[in-house]
Amino acid sequence: MATRPAGVTLVAVIVWIQGLFTLIGGVVSLAVSPAQGSLSGGFAVAGIVSIVLGVVTIAVGVGLLRGSGVARVLTTIVLVLSLANAAYAIVANPASVVTPIISAALAVIGLILLYTGRANDYFRR
Repeated sequence: MATRPAGVTLVAVIVWIQGLFTLIGGVVSLAVSPAQGSLSGGFAVAGIVSIVLGVVTIAVGVGLLRGSGVARVLTTIVLVLSLANAAYAIVANPASVVTPIISAALAVIGLILLYTGRANDYFRR
């Protein structure tokens, strides 16, 4: 049985942290929503969506730690979308390229770490 490579662990922890922040953001949006006058407003909808996305993201991070191929595919899709978004941001606003370049670099690093030889062995087990 292949042991989990450090790169997969790193990507999983980053995914898990992102999910936690998304979940916290959703809870904060719901907390702010009553102050806006109603739970049916935009803050409430954004809060509920963020909570669901946060929970799913945390589950994907746990899946990566457990060697789930589905979690690997979902993470790959998100990283590829992040790359596409970064490319669009660079073209759409050439004056502000630092953040999209960093985002693209992190996505590429994440993809590389998920598809090294050791990572491939880990996800095939």
